[in-house]
Parts: sequence; C-alpha cells; structure tokens
Amino acid sequence: MSLFVLVIIAVLWQCHTASSQEDSGHYIAAVYEHRVMLNPNPSDVCSRQEALEHMSKNLEIFEEQATEAAKQGAQIIVFPEDGIQGFNFTRQSIQGYVESIPDPKSVTWSPCLHPQRFPNTEVLHRLSCMARSNRMYLVANMPDQQECNHSDPLCPPDGKYIFNTDVVFRDDGTLIAKYHKQNLYFEAAFDTPPEYEHVTFDTPFAGKFGIFTCFDILFYEPSITLIEKYKVKQIVYPTAWMNQLPLLSAIQIQQSFATAFGLNFLAANIHRIDLNMTGSGIYTPSHSVHHYDTDTEEGRLLVTKVPVLTNSGGGSFKSNVWDVSSVQSHPQSSFCVNRDQECGGPSIPRLESAQAPSSTFHAIMMYDNYTFVPLVETQGDLTVCDGCFCCRVTYQRTNAISELYSLGAFNGLHTVHGIYYLEVCALVKCADSSWESCGEGVTEAESSLDFHLQGNFTTPYIFPQILASEMQLATPDSTGWDSGSYFMSKKGMSGGLVTAALYGRVYERDHKPV
Repeated sequence: MSLFVLVIIAVLWQCHTASSQEDSGHYIAAVYEHRVMLNPNPSDVCSRQEALEHMSKNLEIFEEQATEAAKQGAQIIVFPEDGIQGFNFTRQSIQGYVESIPDPKSVTWSPCLHPQRFPNTEVLHRLSCMARSNRMYLVANMPDQQECNHSDPLCPPDGKYIFNTDVVFRDDGTLIAKYHKQNLYFEAAFDTPPEYEHVTFDTPFAGKFGIFTCFDILFYEPSITLIEKYKVKQIVYPTAWMNQLPLLSAIQIQQSFATAFGLNFLAANIHRIDLNMTGSGIYTPSHSVHHYDTDTEEGRLLVTKVPVLTNSGGGSFKSNVWDVSSVQSHPQSSFCVNRDQECGGPSIPRLESAQAPSSTFHAIMMYDNYTFVPLVETQGDLTVCDGCFCCRVTYQRTNAISELYSLGAFNGLHTVHGIYYLEVCALVKCADSSWESCGEGVTEAESSLDFHLQGNFTTPYIFPQILASEMQLATPDSTGWDSGSYFMSKKGMSGGLVTAALYGRVYERDHKPV
C-alpha cells in the first residue's frame, strides 16, 4: 500500500473520530405541534369503542410524524398535552377515553410486546409500538384512571382518581415514566394529585430529563424542585397553551424558562388557531428553533440538534437563581408611588434614575393594574414604581418611527385564570397612540430600541423575554445581577420591539393576601 493511500486513510479516520466526538456532545430532538381532532360534543358520554375511534385519528398522525422524525435522526420526540383525546370533557364524559396506566417504578412493561398484560390499554399499545418501531424515546399525554381508598380524604366519591398524565416510553417500547399534572387549568375532568410528583427519566444520549405539563410552568411545584433538587438540565414539556399577549405567549414563556435556568426545553403545543393555541419549540440557553403560526391549520414537526448539558454545564451561562438573602442587605428604595406608604418587608435596593416618575399612568395588562411611564423621547432614562418595587430603563431609539412605548411595573397577586404573585418590569409597545392602549396585545412593531432594563426584585426567580415583530424571539445580550438589581440588555435588534420583560415569580407569596 502506497504512502499516499495510508495518509488518506489516516486523514479520513481523524475526521471520522472528530465527527464522532462532536456528535457525542449532542442529541437530536423532535417536537410536534399537533392540530388535534376534537370531539365535537365533549360533554356527551361515549362508549369505549367510540372513544377509540376518535383517538385513532390523532394517533395515526402521531405515527406519521414519529416516522418522519426518525428519518431525520430524532432520538426523542414530544407530543402535546391533550393531543390524543382533546379537551373540555366532564368527569363522566371522559370515561371512555381513560386507561389505567401501571406505575413504571413497580412494573416493567412494554405494551407493544405484551399488549394483553393489562386490559383496555389500546392507546398505550399504540404509543409503545410507535417508540419501538422508530427506535426513539417518546413522550405523550393521556388520561390515567387510578383507584383510591376512601380512607384517603382526597379520594373522589366514585373511588377513582382521573389524572392528566404524561407518559414516557424508551426506544424499545418500554413504559419508563408517568407524570400526573399538578396545576390544572379549568380541567373539570381531572383530579389534582394528592402529592407533588417529581418525575425524571434517564436516556443514554443526554442523561436525565425532567417532565411537567403546561400550567405547571408558572408554579414552584414541580418545575423548580426538579431543577434545584434533582439537578435536571433537560425538560420535556407537553402543553395545550392559549396565548396571552403581551407577556404570556407560549414561545415567550418557553424560551424564558430555558434562558432563566440554563437548560434545554422541548415544548410541544396544540395547534388550534380558533382557540389561539400555537407555539412550540426546542430551546437551549442560547438558541431556539420554534414555531408560531396563526395563519394556517397545519401542524408542524420541528427537529434539531441539541447540546447535551450536564449539572455543571450549560456553557458560561450563570443561572438567575441566587441567594435571595443578598437582596435584603441593600438600602431601601426611595421610590414609592404612594409617598405616605411605608414600605414593609425586606429592604429593597435603590434604583437611581435621571428622570423620576413624574408622568405615570395606570392601565390594565394581563388583567393586572400596571403603573406605566411613557417613553416620549428618542432616548432616555426612566424609572417607574409599583409601591416599593421599581423598574428602570435606559434606552435609545435607533430609527425615526414614532410608535408609543411605555415602561410598566407590577408588584402584586395575579388573581385571574390562576392565583400567583408577580414582580414584573415590562417595556411594551402600545396598541396605538393612546396611553390606555398600553398593555394590549400586539404582534407588529417597526421601532428598534437599544435598551437596558432592570428592577429591584425581591425574588431570584426571574424570566427574561424579548419579543420582536411578527412573533419572533430575540435573545438578550446580557442578563444578571448588579448591585442588588436584576438586568437585561439588548442592542441591534433586527426587528421592531414588541415586548421586553423581566417576569418575576414570588412563589412564597402565592395565595396569600396582599
């Protein structure tokens, strides 16, 4: 063999080895935004056979998409919440759709290989065979019925719990995890689990994943415990999210969660534009592949390469979560909207501003009463406060468009469609030239702004988000803590700014009177 041939072989081997090493630090993930076929009469009781015929229509689409994802090399796929049976059932009308899912912690079972082991598990069988035939991990959502004893004070009168449930299958079809949704959102058919569930599962390609569902993302349990106690760096997230602008569209909250905690987040949403449901994505701490479509009725499969994150990893990312006691060591803010109000609780760091709030106004945003100050100049430095919680922005418009923007602050208990305590700084484009329109949902903007947004938060749980025109996401240039305030900066946006917000959750004050 000639020296030339040996050299070529050596070079090819080195390239192959380098490529293998590079691929070992990544995996390929898929999520499917599904246009669910709904039962047109969800409150009517139907037979098991009728329910199976209905669910089969959705499962056939799942099978097609799983096969397509496998062709693109996907090692894990996530399907949305309610994607198999739909929603708006009563406890009685969902009976035909439920299956009794065995506990994977106590039973090792592949429904595909042993379909008769547990009766009435046709959906589990289809999902298991889907995972097995495509050699991929598979996450889906379905109803689970479990018998309970009346010695349990939470046991329903009929002696059965019905849970909104995520199931996870290994790539050989084995059922390896199930999770019962904790925080229900107007779901009359389902019961709240009697205990918090913190569910994880292991994979050979990315290590440990955690799982939770839809509305769970806004609460401490189980999402934050999964991250802080179980050190999860990858999340799978089935959801049926109805978008609420300007702060809680699906893609905003999904990306901000991944950014805040420096993790990978695989989110699959329902696609029903008649119900304002769209928005799915695969997010890493610094990059996202997402889908948001209010124009077509079609579902969408997303497949992309994702870096493997370890407990000590996540690149150079530093989590927002810090020792909140350090907030309390700073001098109290001098900015209270009501000057006669005594600011109680822990001390809050001062926010100095070149322009104190002299032209504030109030407007309703996301059902909450925000205090706003308008951005009336081409550049400025403004502060606005809600009580002793203050937000500051320094900004410069980079084009001549005269759209109205306002900086808003909210510190209080949100009580509509859920009860949870917020601290929010939000720079928003107003719907028109009137102050009253600030806080309304908009999707288009032409103004480009460079900004530095900060707030004297008392919580370490802050979710940074930037939404550009036409529902495009932007990543902050920098985020972090400085002198007791949390900040986010961005320059050179390619599209008009719709919303830039620091969305803070004060979990310990949920359900407590203000």
